[in-house]
Amino acid sequence: MDSEIKMSVSSMTRAGDKKAVYVLFQDGNKSAEYSLPGCSLMRNKGFSETELKSLKEYVDNEQDSIYAMAKSVNPIRALMGNKR
Repeated sequence: MDSEIKMSVSSMTRAGDKKAVYVLFQDGNKSAEYSLPGCSLMRNKGFSETELKSLKEYVDNEQDSIYAMAKSVNPIRALMGNKR
């Protein structure tokens, strides 16, 4: 994996009757998206099984900080291209 992997975290959303957060990893043309809770792989384009395992471990181990990031995301500002 390249050391330039970018991670994006969604705001808190709803998946049915539960709160959900989506985590997107991008590395060049490769991308993978996980959902929390459950640390489920939603989609993958180009990452190997070994890379996916590492990404999943990261998401699983960093759930608290990912949820904190998601709570701080302002979807209106994000839509308009402003950070925070």
